Amino acid sequence: MMTSKKYVAYVGIYTQKDPMGIHIYDLDPDSAVLRERSKVKADNVSDVRISSGGQYLYATVDQGLSAYHIDGNGDLEFINTNWIGGMRGHSLCLDSKRRYAFVGGFHDGRVTMMRINADGSVGDIADGIFHQRLGFSSVEKREDPHVTSVVLTLNEKYLCAVDKGIDQVKIYEVDYERGKLKLENIIRCPMNSAPRTMAFGVNGKQAYILTETTNTVMVLDYREDRGAQFDLAQELHLFTKAGNAACADLKLSADGKYLYVSVDARNSVACNAIDDKGRLTWIFTTHISGDYPKELALLPGGDYYLVLNHDSDEIRSFHLNHEKNYGLMKNKPIALSTPNCILIHEIR
Repeated sequence: MMTSKKYVAYVGIYTQKDPMGIHIYDLDPDSAVLRERSKVKADNVSDVRISSGGQYLYATVDQGLSAYHIDGNGDLEFINTNWIGGMRGHSLCLDSKRRYAFVGGFHDGRVTMMRINADGSVGDIADGIFHQRLGFSSVEKREDPHVTSVVLTLNEKYLCAVDKGIDQVKIYEVDYERGKLKLENIIRCPMNSAPRTMAFGVNGKQAYILTETTNTVMVLDYREDRGAQFDLAQELHLFTKAGNAACADLKLSADGKYLYVSVDARNSVACNAIDDKGRLTWIFTTHISGDYPKELALLPGGDYYLVLNHDSDEIRSFHLNHEKNYGLMKNKPIALSTPNCILIHEIR
């Protein structure tokens, strides 16, 4: 089905070779064709998010958290940058009422709650919590914290901070009035599984945690009336022998029917079906002809996805055929140095 809507793709990169940290592409969702329209200077962009209403884009950079105004064509106008109280952030999420940004720190294991001002600019630090390392004696293996993902529950009452270093997901209650985070629960993943990212199903009743080293999707049942309680319901092992494979990213389709996982070293994307109870069944795997598929983007309409091949410096596009269960590479790869993150945005 052809669409008349206009979309752009924002891609953040590491900037050792290219100082323009955010590249902006016009996107045709019916063909997955990308055409670069502009780019802006930013240092080592790890994640990008857009505010509800689509007026502002936020990016984690070396200096902290940056804000940009989005114009009518999708181009960016810099507003400001503010320090987040620690080292460069790795992951980012926003609340829907445009009050706060939440930043997860890979290098220092810090979760930071930043105020967002009425004009879209980044305000000051509301709260910040450093995760503590595990292992204290000389004979224990020390596990340093590395927060790789932050995501709000669908009702936005809780913030989930995924920490691959200590094999935990810490669940914080968010006090929006006081600007505070309070630890409510901890999801303890298997030792040395390295949970990397987390996402909720379209109805918010299931959470999916992707583990990097054991190549597993953990499915947990979550109900709002249980507060911050999550119950393990399924573990889907993508490879019976993980070997040197390492899961990288996880994305759910807009209709809630499919979950896609990118896998480093195997350089592939696995497509899994989601049933009406939120459980997963593997369907097919597509090889992506590049190195380290660090992040995925599912395109509007559900017929294509984009893959950021971080180590081979490119963006590739794939067409999905769910009737015959395969993915097929389309279009010429887009050359781009060390792409990290991507976000698709509809221009209204």
